[in-house]
Amino acid sequence: MMLATRSLRLSEAQVMAIINLTPDSFFASSRNLTIEDVRGSVESAISQGATILDLGGYSSRPGADEVSLEEEWRRVRMGLEAVRDAEQGVVVSIDTFRSEIVRRAYAEFGEFIVNDISAGELDSDMLRVVAERNLLYVAMHMRGNPTTMQSMTHYERGVVQEVVDYFKTRTEALILAGIDPKNIILDPGIGFAKSPEQNYELLTHLEPLAELGFELLVGVSRKSMIYRPLGVGPEESLPGSLAFAWEALRGGAKIIRVHDVAPTRQIVDLYNHYNRP
Repeated sequence: MMLATRSLRLSEAQVMAIINLTPDSFFASSRNLTIEDVRGSVESAISQGATILDLGGYSSRPGADEVSLEEEWRRVRMGLEAVRDAEQGVVVSIDTFRSEIVRRAYAEFGEFIVNDISAGELDSDMLRVVAERNLLYVAMHMRGNPTTMQSMTHYERGVVQEVVDYFKTRTEALILAGIDPKNIILDPGIGFAKSPEQNYELLTHLEPLAELGFELLVGVSRKSMIYRPLGVGPEESLPGSLAFAWEALRGGAKIIRVHDVAPTRQIVDLYNHYNRP
């Protein structure tokens, strides 16, 4: 199976569907535990207008438990098989920070987007593996790891400036490792090593990141920065998720990573319609 990453066009914003392959995602309704669950989620996301499917076998929620390499691969492989069965030519992304997952997936299934929450900092071999296979690569800003990140929210010079400075340095490292600049996508890491106030500040000041010259991916779907101020849970946070998706688009994001494809598809289509040259 060759996955159609080279057909991905970011001249207009795209919807990336979250396909959780974990038993402990913070949003319970998004969990897929069996191949039948995954097939149903994949087919639903495609029918609702997702242009990218993001398969994740290792939960990155704050305080998430560690997952062994073999268990992560079992989950990711199950997801890739479900996508292959769908035969829709959809673009696939794998949410992993492990280079061995990339190696195995590429060898068996062909090309895909690598969505790395650590921007290559949790696996020293990741950048080389991505560069050698000429894959699209999402580099996200995070400090520490999912277990420790929420204790690392102090930004001496402000969260926006420090995230911008991080990506200035990190993209140089990616390019030196051999990754084509055209293959680099940046994710500011909303909710990762950031307080609620810092998340809001970053979301409303995406322009300095966009000015670095790389496409932006933003994921705010059903996160605590939405539902906690409202006194509700993730299940009741769709309206806020859609409002923040529009805000991310206004800030320059070209990929919106979401749990709810159909309503987000409408938001993205409206934004694209009203912002065409």
